[in-house]
Amino acid sequence: MNRRLSTILLLAFLVAATCSYVVYRIAGNQMQPAPQTRTTRIVTAARDLQIGTLVHDADLTTGDWVGPLPKGAVVAKDVALGRGVISQLYQGEPILESRLAAQGAGGGMAATIRQGMRACAVRVDDVVGVAGFVLPGMHVDVLVAGTAPGAGASVGPKVKTLLQNIEVLSAGSDIQKDNDGKPIQVQVVNLLVTPEQAELLSLASNQTKIQLVLRNPLDAETPKTPSIAMAGLFNEGAPEPKNVVIKKAPVKPAPPVQVDKPLPPRVYLIQVLNGGKHTEEKFSDQEQK
Repeated sequence: MNRRLSTILLLAFLVAATCSYVVYRIAGNQMQPAPQTRTTRIVTAARDLQIGTLVHDADLTTGDWVGPLPKGAVVAKDVALGRGVISQLYQGEPILESRLAAQGAGGGMAATIRQGMRACAVRVDDVVGVAGFVLPGMHVDVLVAGTAPGAGASVGPKVKTLLQNIEVLSAGSDIQKDNDGKPIQVQVVNLLVTPEQAELLSLASNQTKIQLVLRNPLDAETPKTPSIAMAGLFNEGAPEPKNVVIKKAPVKPAPPVQVDKPLPPRVYLIQVLNGGKHTEEKFSDQEQK
C-alpha cells in the first residue's frame, strides 16, 4: 500500500467518524423525554350560564389547565358560589372573576349594573324596538321626536339625537337572549346610562316619542348631529326657517287734552231800509238789544 492510498483512507475514516458523531447527537436529543408541562386545577362551567344567573354548586366543575393561568381564574368553587353572572359563560369555559358579580350583589339584572351607572327602562313598541332586534349587550342611539316649547307652527315637530352609544342591559321581561337566535318582540328596554342620562331619558319618555337606532358595537364615535325639523324635509336643502319674532311698535303716549277756548261772540248784521235811505247795524249775541 503506497503513501497516497493510506492518506485517502485516513481522511475517509475521519469524515465517517465525524458524521457518525453528529447523527448520534441529533438522535440523542430527539429521543430525550420532553419536559413535563405544568397543569393547574381550575373551576369551569358545567353548563351554559346566562346573564343574571345565580351560580350554584351544580353549575360548576373542575378541570386541568395546561400552562399559565388566565388572569382572574377561579381555582376554588367557594369563590364563585352565590355570585351572579354578568357575562354569559359556556360549558367548559374557565370561571373568571371579571365574569361574575361582586360578592353579595346577587343575581338578576341588578348584578349587571356597573358601579356608578343606572338601568333606565324605556317603553317601546315593535317599531321603536328596532323590530325586536334589540338584544342585551347591543349598543343603540336614542332619538327623540316632538315639538319644542315655543316653536312656531311653520317649523313643526323636530327630531334630535339625545344619547349615543348606549348599552342595552335587557329587552322585555327577560335579560336573556332567545335560544334559537331569533329576534323577540319587546315592550320594555333597559339601557345602561349615567344618572344624568337617566334624567334626560325620563323627561324624554314622558314628553316626546323615543326611537332606538342600532349601531355597530365597535363604532365608538359620537358625532354631533344637528336636529332636523319637519319643515326641513321639504325645503330641498334650504336652511331651516327660523322662528319669526314679531316686534310690537312702541306705543306713543297720547297727546295732552287741550281745553277748548271760548268761541268769539256771534255777530248779527241787520240792514235797515227807510225809504231811499239804506243803513246797516251790527249786534253781538252778548249785547242787549
